[in-house]
Amino acid sequence: MFSRGHEAGRRLAAGVAVLILSAGCAGNAGPTLTPSTPGPTSAATGVTVPSTTPTATSPTGQMTVGRQIQTATALDDGRVLVAGGYTRGDVALASAFLFDPQTATFTPAGFLAAARGYDTATRLVDGRVLIAGGNPQQWQFNGPFLASAELFDPKTGRFSSTGALGTARNVHTATLLLDGRVLFVGGNDAEPHALASAELYDPKTGTFSPTGSLVAARGFHTATLLADGRVLITGGAANGWNGNFMASAELYDPETGTFTATGSMADPRGNHTAILLADGRVLITGGTGDGTTSHASAELYDPKTGTFTVTGSMTAARTFHDATMLGDGRVLVTGGDPAGWVYDGPFLASAEIYDPKTGTFAETGSMAFRRTYHTATLLADGRVLVTAGYGDVGPLASAEIYDATTGTFTLIGQGG
Repeated sequence: MFSRGHEAGRRLAAGVAVLILSAGCAGNAGPTLTPSTPGPTSAATGVTVPSTTPTATSPTGQMTVGRQIQTATALDDGRVLVAGGYTRGDVALASAFLFDPQTATFTPAGFLAAARGYDTATRLVDGRVLIAGGNPQQWQFNGPFLASAELFDPKTGRFSSTGALGTARNVHTATLLLDGRVLFVGGNDAEPHALASAELYDPKTGTFSPTGSLVAARGFHTATLLADGRVLITGGAANGWNGNFMASAELYDPETGTFTATGSMADPRGNHTAILLADGRVLITGGTGDGTTSHASAELYDPKTGTFTVTGSMTAARTFHDATMLGDGRVLVTGGDPAGWVYDGPFLASAEIYDPKTGTFAETGSMAFRRTYHTATLLADGRVLVTAGYGDVGPLASAEIYDATTGTFTLIGQGG
């Protein structure tokens, strides 16, 4: 979530690791983008967004600019929408691309109305994608964050504005409920201040409305839809980037619009992953408890008992990794940072598979590039698309595809 190599940006205060994030640090983040053509004006910031898409709309083997902390959403037609994030020089992106698995190419998909990262993207029941909130300027964690939201329509290939969140927020979660509404939970509205509030988006009216509040304010948490329609919220931090993550968890009941506490995790976690397994349990992996070290541990939440139990550990400690459910019920875990979020690399190219039948992790093929802050998206044919992220030389433009039948990654395009 912050550029690597910022030695001057780290401080220790009263024995507690505190991140002091400098604005830009472009000299460490790599060369600054020099766009060939001006981009649109961001509705959120009023500044010109650098154009990061080619002037032609012909497909390319990879995206044309490196990015991290973007969103990637599988569409009904099998394509994947990759949008926003941050590029070199800590510039927020408004550009978007569509990945076609049939041709293994990316095609420019226009611009978001507002450049943003740390936002959420949710595919609605009707196939449109709801993009909401986030941060238009990566290193200004005091805000202003975004309350705006927009919709991408795969049928027209266009973004359009929709109703705004009641509270501007980033590092929040968005979960599609069984009735088609979207639940927005927590996040930060300023630094270091997390939110306890939650909202519901109704695609029928295009509006947001408040719902019950969290038991504990939190950002950098996870939210997972359970088989019975409730939503499990785990971990996170109430004080932003200053560490002290939580082990607590709670459940949202859409029938009552309320949150209630449930069992706590064995370890405090933030920036971890949570995946619903085929048997209804939720797999929690990795993350950080103090901001300076990563967990290799994993645990399972059982909705029937409301408790967490420890399961096998990963082969590597990871934070800011990704986890993807495969077609056979196993879970693919990719990349990440082995030492919390204050480490300057090297990041991880390794990947591993969790088998719910044995409760164990096993190594699988490694990625071509070390990546953290990337996305991993299940394709319709069972393969997994891994896109962008932060690597050895900064934000990555490349993508890779994982084939579970061979246990190997294939690089798309040849650049970082």
